[in-house]
Amino acid sequence: MTRLSRPRRLSAGLAATALVLTTLGAATAASAVPAPTAAAAEPGPLMNYVVNTKASPGHVRKVENAVKAAGGTVLVSYGQIGVVVAQSTNPDFKTALKSGRDGREVQSVGATRTAAVTDGTTATSAAAPAGAASELETAATPVPDPRESEQWDLTQIKADQAHAITDGSRKVLVGINDSGVDDAHPDLAPNFDAKDSVNCTTNGVPDRTVGAWRPTTSDHGTHVAGTVAAARNGVGIVGVAPGVRIASVKVVNDSGFIYPEYAICGFIWSAERHMDVTNHSYFIDPYEYWCKDGADQGAVQEAVRRAVAYATDSGVLAVAAAGNSNYDLANKTTDTGSPNDTTPVTRTIDNNCLNMPTELPHVITVAAFQKDGTRAAFSNFGLNKIDVTAPGRTILSTLPGGGYGTKSGTSMASPHVAGVAALMKSAHPWWGPLQIESALRKQADDVACPAVIDARCTGTTANNAFAGEGLVDALDAVKRGW
Repeated sequence: MTRLSRPRRLSAGLAATALVLTTLGAATAASAVPAPTAAAAEPGPLMNYVVNTKASPGHVRKVENAVKAAGGTVLVSYGQIGVVVAQSTNPDFKTALKSGRDGREVQSVGATRTAAVTDGTTATSAAAPAGAASELETAATPVPDPRESEQWDLTQIKADQAHAITDGSRKVLVGINDSGVDDAHPDLAPNFDAKDSVNCTTNGVPDRTVGAWRPTTSDHGTHVAGTVAAARNGVGIVGVAPGVRIASVKVVNDSGFIYPEYAICGFIWSAERHMDVTNHSYFIDPYEYWCKDGADQGAVQEAVRRAVAYATDSGVLAVAAAGNSNYDLANKTTDTGSPNDTTPVTRTIDNNCLNMPTELPHVITVAAFQKDGTRAAFSNFGLNKIDVTAPGRTILSTLPGGGYGTKSGTSMASPHVAGVAALMKSAHPWWGPLQIESALRKQADDVACPAVIDARCTGTTANNAFAGEGLVDALDAVKRGW
């Protein structure tokens, strides 16, 4: 990516073992295991791993035992998807894991990063106060907020017209999976749901300490949140879906990295908290493209795929930024920026290497357009890779501390689509993720390839490499005739 959609530095991403865990719900089966009984004679760097097994409590317990026997510690287990997140200083951990009595239960194992773990040494768990959101529908007669006239992006996707019908339902919850949300911002506080917010950036272990979901080094998540659901309250701006609720799912650490265990925690959390839509304006570090045939990368790709599938099956629609590398996702050849947590190398890749989560099944991939209706030069593209497009250049939204500012990137395009999906769910509460996914594509307004021939824009007016199925349409989203 050109990094515009990345919260870190803001560049590539977008700290101890936590043994006090928060229960995600009856189905989560998150657990901590006592200190390992075996250790490598010559300890190596502290590393985190995902271990994949069959999705059953029995298989997961055996893998937890195998982790201990190999000199590791279980950080969190997800029995519902058969994924265990472990930590170890044993440099031969992967080999030792598979060689023990319970090692036959291990389907695959992979390190989640190339740099040593520096996540915090402690974590506390405290229930956040319940949000005060009502269950009432918002009024259908919009009253402009002071800076709404500056929001050309809302007009471009017809959100202003949609608001004449509805601002969205309080029953709809959108997860902002990002760098944290300033819940005290006057345009966000009315719609913020504290009880469903979490911080996943300590080894992927959910931390519900009050305020842990807030931003510390990045304003990215707060900006994204405003585009989705800044309230219609006579202050500042208005979001695409100003009547829905939002929760902060913090998956970006203070250095700006989004490691796989953070993202997995976020997807499982969204499923267990019954979110309707989640926005993901990031790619998972440290690889911009995770290759299926790579030993570590393949295991991580499978673990994240399972988490996304579980969230989808649980009723959550994931919307993600396409990326800012001006790269053809349908014709991958090289990757020069990975791994970004140590020393990047130039490597040959192909279409089995995925930008995650945006290229995973049933994740809505969003490209960025600009005010004149053309593709933003930084936006990734690709025939049958891009689902829809949305405004993504010079977008006005909320910033921490009660401020406002503009940002550019596919990070800014994605929350427009998340907002439209929230409006769609409000108008059609019986729809699940697959129905919303289909409707987003069908309702999008066709965008032709540029008049000046660009060989990269393959496909047709109805579906092409630059715009996918077209510009997302908020007005059609709230019409009940679909």
